[in-house]
Amino acid sequence: MLAGRTIVLGVSGGIAAYKAVEVCRRLVDGGAHVAPVMTDGARRFVGETTFSALASEPVQTSLWDEHDPIPHTRLGQGADLVLVCPATARVIGSYAAGISDDLLTTTLLATRAPVVVCPAMHTEMWEHPAVQENLLTLARRGVVVVEPGVGRLAGGDVGAGRLAEPEEIIAAVERVLAPGDLTGVRVLVSAGGTREAIDPVRVITNRSSGKQGYALVEEAVRRGAAVTLVTTVDRAVPNGVEVVSVASAAEMEAAIVPRAADFDVIIMAAAVADFRPAEVADHKIKKGDAVAEVRLAPTHDFLIDLGARKPAGQVLVGFAAETEDLVANARSKLARKRLDLIVANDVSAPGVGFEHDTNQVVIVTADGVEHDVPLSDKRDVARAVLDAVVALRRARS
Repeated sequence: MLAGRTIVLGVSGGIAAYKAVEVCRRLVDGGAHVAPVMTDGARRFVGETTFSALASEPVQTSLWDEHDPIPHTRLGQGADLVLVCPATARVIGSYAAGISDDLLTTTLLATRAPVVVCPAMHTEMWEHPAVQENLLTLARRGVVVVEPGVGRLAGGDVGAGRLAEPEEIIAAVERVLAPGDLTGVRVLVSAGGTREAIDPVRVITNRSSGKQGYALVEEAVRRGAAVTLVTTVDRAVPNGVEVVSVASAAEMEAAIVPRAADFDVIIMAAAVADFRPAEVADHKIKKGDAVAEVRLAPTHDFLIDLGARKPAGQVLVGFAAETEDLVANARSKLARKRLDLIVANDVSAPGVGFEHDTNQVVIVTADGVEHDVPLSDKRDVARAVLDAVVALRRARS
């Protein structure tokens, strides 16, 4: 999402300016070309050399740089996005009023690119009616405001006005830059490995961490989808995601099947158990008990039900974790369960599948097209899967 994008990073004069260093690093690590602009106030908190070393080009601070006679025009016209982090009350007020009193505010007025502002200030300033009115003015004009959190402030105070954390700021930037090709689309994602009880203490489970499912959730949100997550694991999700927590295959089935028709896209990334204990003890089984073995019974494969009852226009995506005959097994599963897409991975390969941050998959469509995704971060894999979903939806429209 960030790769190849030009981002003007405006840093204004607040104690939170040190956090902008980490934001700059993350933007560059994501592949963005970062052009830093610092106000005079910012230079009192963080040195220019730091940003010049981390960013993609040297810091600019003045409208009167002899090497660039119209820096605000170059920056404004060349930007894919302008990020102000931190945004002080002064910068917010000048921007809202259309006052161009330094390079940063002049660049803000000279761009048609989307703008993200990240306010940071003391609680009394943050809550002042003038500041809030200025932020409402900017929001009405389409500026994205990443609201501050509550926490420690300068001088030892605690309250609202603390700059949002770098990961929140990067996520907001990525959402703005996302293609928006799932805006208004209702997406359900399942994630994690189910746990099938043996007794009140022990379970049968698998090695799924849920990381791929959660990456799909994050990518779908960035692209504008309304997302519901049915999950067996507890991990952070973007704001606005509906989370339904389950444990067993039966609980996941009960959470998904009755409402499946409400969704435009269903992505079954969870590793749902194929077997469960035939009997579940009502007490902890002791080592000295007579029970010497656990008999298994098959779970109900409700993905077949989803395929059979799939409403017109819905895209149903399955996953196949295999250790042999990857594509053949994936094609068989796709046809048998009436899927639109299947994402197959060889979980015996190094760095692939369960518990890893990386994955390598083959995406197979119902019309036989194969798309290989090399070993990549699971977010990149999620992007490829949703690209395939979007392409299929467009082909049907």
